[in-house]
Amino acid sequence: MADGTAHLNLRIYQRIEEIGQAVWDGCAGDDNPFTSHAFLSALEDSGSVGPRTGWHPRHVVLHDAQGEVAAVAPAYAKTNSYGEYVFDHAWANALERVGGRYYPKLQIAVPFSPVPGPRILARPGLPVAAMAGALAQMAQSLECSSAHVTFCSENEWHALGEAGWLQRLGVQFHWHNAGYRDFEDFLGALASRKRKAIKRERREAQAGLTFQALSGAALTPQVWRAFYNFYTATVDRKWGGAYLTEAFFPLLGERLGDKIVLMLALRDGRPIAGALNLRSANVLYGRNWGATEDVPFLHFELCYYQAIDYAIAHGIQRVEAGAQGEHKIQRGYLPRPTYSAHLIRHAGLADAVAEFLVEERAGMDRAIAAMMEDSPYRKAGEGG
Repeated sequence: MADGTAHLNLRIYQRIEEIGQAVWDGCAGDDNPFTSHAFLSALEDSGSVGPRTGWHPRHVVLHDAQGEVAAVAPAYAKTNSYGEYVFDHAWANALERVGGRYYPKLQIAVPFSPVPGPRILARPGLPVAAMAGALAQMAQSLECSSAHVTFCSENEWHALGEAGWLQRLGVQFHWHNAGYRDFEDFLGALASRKRKAIKRERREAQAGLTFQALSGAALTPQVWRAFYNFYTATVDRKWGGAYLTEAFFPLLGERLGDKIVLMLALRDGRPIAGALNLRSANVLYGRNWGATEDVPFLHFELCYYQAIDYAIAHGIQRVEAGAQGEHKIQRGYLPRPTYSAHLIRHAGLADAVAEFLVEERAGMDRAIAAMMEDSPYRKAGEGG
């Protein structure tokens, strides 16, 4: 291989099942449910990834000289830029305006899931540079314009940058558990005006409703049918199309039921809204939500406040509430950088994007610092 790791052999698989759960999870570990064989195979087996959505699996496996698997990576040949949450449409348009072809591109990511975490899933001792070289080689052999490692870890971001990849910053909003005893204890850490606003929102959202948090065997087919209705109602209203099929959610329940936390809002015992979360030992990840009734502040209640309640009760250290949304700051979720790395084979486009990213990174640093100034938390010495 070009980076000097000639002892590593690259293989590409069009179905994760061909790799096998034991091999995949032996590299991925069990900390992040989104990079697990169970999650990724549910996307494939349900038809959520594939020609319908433009995500064509091309999973990467690196074998060492003894034939043992050294690393894997969830990879896809993409024929569009949808479902990624790191936007490169302008890059595609720029290349096509000068007669180039941006698609297919190689995407190393978890489809439809802007969840930060490792993307190069390696056994101990394998340098990130080895996978960087493999991905560059793979993009060339598949005639992809570029390769993109999105929502990777900060360590991977630095290592890929050292390997010559372009570096991009984004922002998300996360809640951190400071050892709170309960929700009231959390509210006590906020400035008085913010505390009163959250209490008012919760009163209005909870009026006439009850709430449940379901996992494992409680995730029945009936529950998933109701949630799919919530999901499609919200997706169709906002974007006009659902990436995830109806079959995906029951499959996810079968394969990762103990790591699912499905928040439901019920009126007179009938579910009217739901928010899907996955969890690891220390993180609760908010993903999809939907509702069939328009209730003031119910989105905030289900997706943010119920998640905080659950995290405190279960000793979870962080809640990641998904992509975008500066409105989360006033509800206790503070900005955190997210990371992606990009390899563009067209020299002219690569130079232009590199120049753009220098300015974008500086702007993102400034934006995060400015948003931190809007923190709702009481500063040292402030009264309640």
